[in-house]
Amino acid sequence: MRCDLSALMRGAVGIATALFLNAQASAATLLREATIGEPPPLDVMLTTADVASVIGRHIFETLYALDSTYTPRPLLAESEREEDGGKTIVIKLREGVPFHNGKEMTAKDVVASMTRWGNVGARGKLLMAAATSVEATGKYEVTLKLSAPNGAWKTLIADVNGGLAIYPEEIAANAGNKPIEQKDYIGTGPYKFVEWRPNRYVEVEKFDGYKPVKEKGDGFAGARTAIFDKIRFIPVPDVGTRVSGVQAGDYDYAEMISGDLYESLSKDPSVQVQRTNAPIFGLFFMNSKQGILKDNYKLRRAIQTALDKSQALRVAFGSKELWNAEGSIFPKGTPWYSAEGVSSYSPHDPKKAKELAKEADYTGTPIRLLVSTNYQAHYDEAAVFTRQLADAGINVQMMVVDWATLLKMRGQPEQWDIFVTHHSFSPDPLLLTFLNASYPGWWDSPEISSLRAELIKSTDPVARKATWDKIQSLIYDQVPVMKVGDAYTYDIASPKLKGLNPNGPAFWNVSTK
Repeated sequence: MRCDLSALMRGAVGIATALFLNAQASAATLLREATIGEPPPLDVMLTTADVASVIGRHIFETLYALDSTYTPRPLLAESEREEDGGKTIVIKLREGVPFHNGKEMTAKDVVASMTRWGNVGARGKLLMAAATSVEATGKYEVTLKLSAPNGAWKTLIADVNGGLAIYPEEIAANAGNKPIEQKDYIGTGPYKFVEWRPNRYVEVEKFDGYKPVKEKGDGFAGARTAIFDKIRFIPVPDVGTRVSGVQAGDYDYAEMISGDLYESLSKDPSVQVQRTNAPIFGLFFMNSKQGILKDNYKLRRAIQTALDKSQALRVAFGSKELWNAEGSIFPKGTPWYSAEGVSSYSPHDPKKAKELAKEADYTGTPIRLLVSTNYQAHYDEAAVFTRQLADAGINVQMMVVDWATLLKMRGQPEQWDIFVTHHSFSPDPLLLTFLNASYPGWWDSPEISSLRAELIKSTDPVARKATWDKIQSLIYDQVPVMKVGDAYTYDIASPKLKGLNPNGPAFWNVSTK
């Protein structure tokens, strides 16, 4: 019987190759994050939903990024200069930065992205409404001309949350006001989009061609090194399931854990607690476009007058280490802290609330309160406030939906009167969603319109702070939103993870011990 030596050799090579590939596959690292629910489309320009931003910041990048002190640092930009008293901004781009499709990022991509962001972006008009032109004045140079200076321009473009993510020119130019399709989820980030299996996971994988900045990683700024081969973002709406999943090793990271578990989890060796280094604050948005609360400032003040915010914070977050009943929109120790209007923050005066409601001609019509259980704190706060408002004779009808449905419904003013969300710490007032007239709630009274323009145009820190004081006072007078209080949320992670980001879930520069 003849033996074909070449065939045996080919077979041996095939077996060796298969063993090598299997070994590589088994060695590939996967990080699994349990998110609060299914995200909206990952076109981060169009949404301020955190669940989209957490995923999107791994795929898409901005010209600047916020470091651990929330100061903007160059990311896709290399440097900048201002001319004409701040009305002309010239941005020099880093060279040799590739998109996930292999194309080099140039000024044309930035101009197309900036133009789209100005037209349809969740925060775009805050900067681009004053733009008289944006042009590629070199292959790696963009020149933005404004009709008036903007004191917060760099901060406004330093986060993907509703921000100026840079897409390839052809994608940004063709997308218009519709969400970018999954096939076009192409950015410059350390991870690239792989697939989205609805209600199962969104998966990204390491982008081998990624070009980081030279500076050390700091917050969202600096070098971004993809250490894990793949990351899966898995929607897990139930907080108990998220917790038990990390404890059992089914997930490596879980976000937004309820406050009542904080003390026990802090002592649990199967997890590490990742407490935020800056507070978020719950917000109850009033519908300024349509319905019973439209222009009815007296009824809005009646609602706020009835509330005890401390009780809601205690129920929602538990341990006093996790919350502070603070009426200033910005916390103490920050340049924007203000005492203006805070005497109206949490009066808890049902009698006075009834009087105000009567003066507002309120007759018991149900006020529709839109809330989701995906964020347990939102629901807890809403439940407490509903009971407190009932004591003041104000009839609130809770409409409980999942987060994805809430994100859709809040854009339809006929569907709700109040909706519940939260806001992350912001380094500048112009990034606050309720100062954006196009954000659901649609606060655009003549008074805020004038003050908003004043805040945008000023570049003097002292003058801008004085304007912000007036705005906070107006917030407590017109009540477009109600701040619940400062909350220090926390996530949990496997004790094996190291290098976790203090600014929030971001899994570059993260590895296993």
